[in-house]
Amino acid sequence: MEEQGKQKKKNKKPLSSSFCPINNLDDGCLMHIFSFLSPIPDRYNTALVCHRWCYLACHPRLWLRVEQSAKDLSEPGVFPSIEKAVSAARPGDTILIAAGGRHLASNIQINKPLCLIGGGELPDETTLLCSRGSDSALEFISTCKLANLTVKAELGCCLLHKSGRLTIDSCILQCEASPLDYLSCPIISTAGGNEVVSSAVKTKGNRVSVSQTRIEGGAKAVLTSGDLTLQQVRVIYARTFVYFWFDVDSQ
Repeated sequence: MEEQGKQKKKNKKPLSSSFCPINNLDDGCLMHIFSFLSPIPDRYNTALVCHRWCYLACHPRLWLRVEQSAKDLSEPGVFPSIEKAVSAARPGDTILIAAGGRHLASNIQINKPLCLIGGGELPDETTLLCSRGSDSALEFISTCKLANLTVKAELGCCLLHKSGRLTIDSCILQCEASPLDYLSCPIISTAGGNEVVSSAVKTKGNRVSVSQTRIEGGAKAVLTSGDLTLQQVRVIYARTFVYFWFDVDSQ
């Protein structure tokens, strides 16, 4: 009996990924499954499994990519700038912004639900730079999410929230030091004010939710001129940085 057991163990071969039942599905089915995964880290990690999964997880149907150094811009889903990617995106798309270098972002209006994610391992590897003279880097009038990004403003604000639910997760918001620091603010929310927002982009409720985010410079972390107020503030002091968790919501 012991010899038979040993022989069975020898005959057992480890299953390779090519024989896994999930790999019997066609590409369309697998991509549909991947579309339900959160972009970071789940969908990103699926790209590390094998060459086939890497191809499907990075398919333009699941991501739009911003790559300044891209040589072949005729490739579907690849854009040289954030503005062009936002313009081409459909509601619900995810835009992956390549790490390295600085991506210019000045007064880019986002009026559809999108997710913008930095492609580096850390947020400071993907930087959006708002040049002097611009009101903001990004202007939100729809529900959106930012993750793993650094947004820098020379003067003005990093993010301008006018409407919708904005989620900021694991980001760095920086207002560069300036004698006019009192005019700078990382986040400005005018939601619920007198400003008219097109009925095509109105959402149910306005809110800004910030988690695990570094906020540096400016007169205030958040400035509100609508009917939203700062709530549920939590701060964690690390060795070199301060991380914030808070909501800007109606009372």
